Amino acid sequence: MLEFIPSHSLALILSEHRSIISYLHKFHPDEHGPFGITATFLETFIKSCAGYSVITYKLGIGDRHLDNLLLRDNGRLFHVDFGYILGRDPKPFPPPMKLCKEMVEAMGGAESQYYTRFKSYCCEAYNILRKSSNLILNLFYLMAGSNIPDIASDPEKSILKLQEKFQLDLDDEACVHFFQDLINESVSALFPQMVETIHRWAQYWR
Repeated sequence: MLEFIPSHSLALILSEHRSIISYLHKFHPDEHGPFGITATFLETFIKSCAGYSVITYKLGIGDRHLDNLLLRDNGRLFHVDFGYILGRDPKPFPPPMKLCKEMVEAMGGAESQYYTRFKSYCCEAYNILRKSSNLILNLFYLMAGSNIPDIASDPEKSILKLQEKFQLDLDDEACVHFFQDLINESVSALFPQMVETIHRWAQYWR
């Protein structure tokens, strides 16, 4: 079964609207809302970005670029293409998670209350998943005999990679600082921005 989800890639949105804010403003203008956008839709975008960031870090999902990050007109971000997991990535020096500056700008910038809220959601989700680490790791153990290349090639190493992402030796407060550092590292990473530019040009000349 297939479900079609009306959406546009961030690459297309930035090409046509110059910013994510402009795109959301087109569908949900509100002169009293933050950045002229209906508050509930901006909140949806922020929560979606948080969920995306945590799960892509946890599962080590690679090959994240603006063509496989999609945005619905209701502000919900989702992503496609899961050919690379558990840290495997066709691009060199991938950041812990793909957080482009346009996503941060859509939250009002690094100093805004909305970006602070985004980081808070990320840390909360990360710690919630840590509480279910045994269940998640056991589910991965059950997939050891599957034909998923990144698991089947070396199941024990794959499980160990996933287990390391849980930082089980740290308490919740320490993990908040740990994950905030990961976010800062991802946002400030320059090499992925260069790779993204090369990717855009490659797509353009196809």
